[in-house]
Amino acid sequence: MKILAVNAGSSSLKFQAYEMPEEIVLISGVIERIGIAGSFYTIKINGEKIKKEMEIKDHRQAFELVVKELLENNIVKSLDEIKGIGNRVVQGGSYFDKTVVVDDEVISKIDELSPLAPLHNPAAITGIKAAREVIPNAIQTVVFDTAFHQTMSEVNYLYGLPYEWYTKYGVRRYGAHGTSHKYLALKMCEIMKKDDLKLITCHIGNGSSISAIKNGICVNTSMGLTPNAGLIMGTRCGDIDATIIPYIMEKTGMSIKEVDNIMNKQSGFIGISGVSTDYRDIDAGIVNGNERCLLTEQILVHRIVDYIAKYYVELDGCDAIVFTAGLGENAPRVRRDVLNKLKILGIKLDEENNEIRGMQTLITTEDSSIPCYVVPTDEELMIARDTYDLVK
Repeated sequence: MKILAVNAGSSSLKFQAYEMPEEIVLISGVIERIGIAGSFYTIKINGEKIKKEMEIKDHRQAFELVVKELLENNIVKSLDEIKGIGNRVVQGGSYFDKTVVVDDEVISKIDELSPLAPLHNPAAITGIKAAREVIPNAIQTVVFDTAFHQTMSEVNYLYGLPYEWYTKYGVRRYGAHGTSHKYLALKMCEIMKKDDLKLITCHIGNGSSISAIKNGICVNTSMGLTPNAGLIMGTRCGDIDATIIPYIMEKTGMSIKEVDNIMNKQSGFIGISGVSTDYRDIDAGIVNGNERCLLTEQILVHRIVDYIAKYYVELDGCDAIVFTAGLGENAPRVRRDVLNKLKILGIKLDEENNEIRGMQTLITTEDSSIPCYVVPTDEELMIARDTYDLVK
């Protein structure tokens, strides 16, 4: 059975077509910098990577490129061969604690929750609707990033706000990237050959979050009511003093929507560096001596260290720290600086292994008190598994 997994990020779209249940990857690809200058996409088929550069203005166009590649590379002769399409959706709120089949009501709920994930839920809806139009006979599912975090206790998901805001309006910590954190939890059980693990998983990319996981269950996570909490990210500010919002409104005359737009789309990497939302551009700026790019990276490192230290205490120690996603897998300097700041915990970095990019690697020495790993995430595989289970 052919299953297509679609993972729409704020500025990217990953896809993989699988033969299930064998979990054979038929083709994979990633479309990057959607809506940003210099957009391109890369596909991988039969072990060969092909990169194509073109302007990609939105997620609808991105999905149309996916379909084009499936047909042109003879992955399918007819789109009717695709029996299921699994879509990653960031925010499921309290409505969804597991993967579900798409219908109009589900789309309506995803849309209702868009204010809680303004960079992702609308993009996911665009992809879902495009898929329904182009491949109407496939069963579509949605896999929610918030589902994995539903195991948090009230102590960790409630804010210090009037309790009625939670009961009436659903104001609480939901988290995100749950599909990735769940994959890492399962993968680390394989790697360390045990199930009762205490893990700190660091999904660091254009969007970033860190989770504390015990025995496969999420205990705490850095993102909050929306993905704009925790670490600084490509365009998001992360944790701030909430009173900054009315203060800036009074000083500038901006509306709440204008301030919210800036916090979600003009802050983080782009806000601090003034250069780009993409870490690769920040990295290039650091190499060229741009001090604001260096400051951006230093703030990111500092925030990552803060959360790892916090979760280390909350978990009463940990069995492993794991890095994944775009920066986590491909930014050796960030990993080095983070782990060097955690030397107090007895962590010892293996400088040579840490230079490896995009591969599963132990990046600490044998005598390190905590083993630290790079593990490429595979959200698409998790999406495909859930979708196959529902389709069959």
